[in-house]
Amino acid sequence: MTTQIKHQIGLLIYPGMTQLDITGPHQVFSLMPDTRVLLLWKTLEPVTSSEGMTILPTATFKDCPPLDVLCVPGGSIGQVEMMQDMEVLEFLKQQGKTAKYITSVCTGSLILAAAGLLQGYRAACHWAFRNQLEMLGVEVGCERVVVDRDRITGGGVTAGIDFGLVLAGKLCGEETAKMIQLLLEYNPAPPFNAGSPETAGEILVDRVQKFGEKLIQTSLETTKQTALRLGICR
Repeated sequence: MTTQIKHQIGLLIYPGMTQLDITGPHQVFSLMPDTRVLLLWKTLEPVTSSEGMTILPTATFKDCPPLDVLCVPGGSIGQVEMMQDMEVLEFLKQQGKTAKYITSVCTGSLILAAAGLLQGYRAACHWAFRNQLEMLGVEVGCERVVVDRDRITGGGVTAGIDFGLVLAGKLCGEETAKMIQLLLEYNPAPPFNAGSPETAGEILVDRVQKFGEKLIQTSLETTKQTALRLGICR
């Protein structure tokens, strides 16, 4: 008997993405019943993440069916490039016209905003890039997962699992989402209270910002150019 697909979920992948932004949600989505998960890119050639993990796309933009859920990950320099890639942005715009949910993890929200899909919405982002998301006309939320109507966005990197469970609850019901959480034994107990700028302290925040200074500045310049392209004055 052929399984009826109720939910078509498309995860954009691209060179230089952060792999956990995709693999975290993908792990959750793969356990959802009657769900098809697609890994989307321009071609079917392997895509290498910023960490060196190689991931194979399962569908191209051209072959992608209308999606129920569109999800965009963040990344390092790859995210900056996607904010300027008109083929990618046009694909997101087209799928965004009909998708039931438009979503992202980490700095993927900057890419959605560059495609004009988050203006007038509240959304999350990695803490080091929240000011850039605001520059693109988005109301920034600091929660782990922000839900604003049909936009669901996760904060930095590891929030992708939380995001995935929130979406699973909306699509499949709370009990199914709870079962998935238990199957994954998702019961985080981090060894240090340093997972957010609010708890890490100024010294550690400053060190991390200096570590990522080049990327943050490169992204900032792209964000400024994007804001001008979109006609956003801040």
